[in-house]
Amino acid sequence: MPNRRTVISRSARVAAMLATLGFWPRALLARAGWNQAAFDAKSIDALMKVLGGAKPQPSADVTLDAPDLSENGALVPIALGARPPGVRRLLLLVEKNPNLLTAIFEPDDGVEPKIATRIKMAQSSKVWAIAMYADGRVLYASKDVGVTLGGCG
Repeated sequence: MPNRRTVISRSARVAAMLATLGFWPRALLARAGWNQAAFDAKSIDALMKVLGGAKPQPSADVTLDAPDLSENGALVPIALGARPPGVRRLLLLVEKNPNLLTAIFEPDDGVEPKIATRIKMAQSSKVWAIAMYADGRVLYASKDVGVTLGGCG
C-alpha cells in the first residue's frame, strides 16, 4: 500500500499533466458555471442584462462593509451580505477595476448570505454589493473606497 508521500506525489504529477494538456482549467471552469460574458460586462446595466436581472434598487437589506481608505489596493477587506430569505446571488463590483464584476457568490437556502473576502482594487472607486433574489428583486448597497497604492497592475 502506498504511503501518503507517494499518493501526494502521484496526484501532483497527474494534475501537472492535465494542466499541461489543457484539460484541467476547462473542466474546473465548466463545472463552476463560468460566465465569461458577465465578467466582461463594462457597466451595471450590461451585467444585469447578461445575468437576467432587473435594474438594482438601493436597499438597507443589503450590507457592505469596506474601509473608507485602504493603504494597499492588493488587499482590500470587504464584507457583504443580504437579508434572507430568497437570496439567489450576491455580486461584488468595483467600478474602476479592469473588470467591473469582481465576484459572484451563489449561497444555498440553508446558508446565511454573508461573505467576507479580500479583493484587488486598481484605484479609488465605488464598490457595489448587489443581491439578486429568487422573486426577481435586485437590491444593492454601495460605498466609495479610497486606495493609496493600486493593486491591479
